[in-house]
Amino acid sequence: MKIELCPNCSSDSYIKSGIVNNRQRFKCKKCNYFFSVNKIGKKIDVYYVNKSLQLYLEGLTYREIERILGVSHVSIMNWVKKYNIKRPYNSDYHPTYKILNASELADYFRNTDNIKGAGVIVTELGDKFMLIKWERFKE
Repeated sequence: MKIELCPNCSSDSYIKSGIVNNRQRFKCKKCNYFFSVNKIGKKIDVYYVNKSLQLYLEGLTYREIERILGVSHVSIMNWVKKYNIKRPYNSDYHPTYKILNASELADYFRNTDNIKGAGVIVTELGDKFMLIKWERFKE
């Protein structure tokens, strides 16, 4: 693994200096600073983090978000904990969602019966749109 620069002085002159916690340790030739490289895991695009949290706040479950975005429900749970997201709880409303392309979305809004007595939000989802709709539970 190639290190670009020393984190202390930004020099590109360094040598290997042993192994600590199963990671290669380096010593900067310029400032004598010891450092090791952080393990870089699989990075998830910030777009998916933001979209997951948005959908969670809109009332979707972790597994529903997983099926829609293709991101692990465990990752979503970890982000909710990390960012301390609190979802308001209201049992009078039930969110449903649809994935539509632009023309299907336009057709959906042409029929006003689709949105009477409900709250609707539309969010971009790649090349399609997600329509989330809340209706009161029917008794």
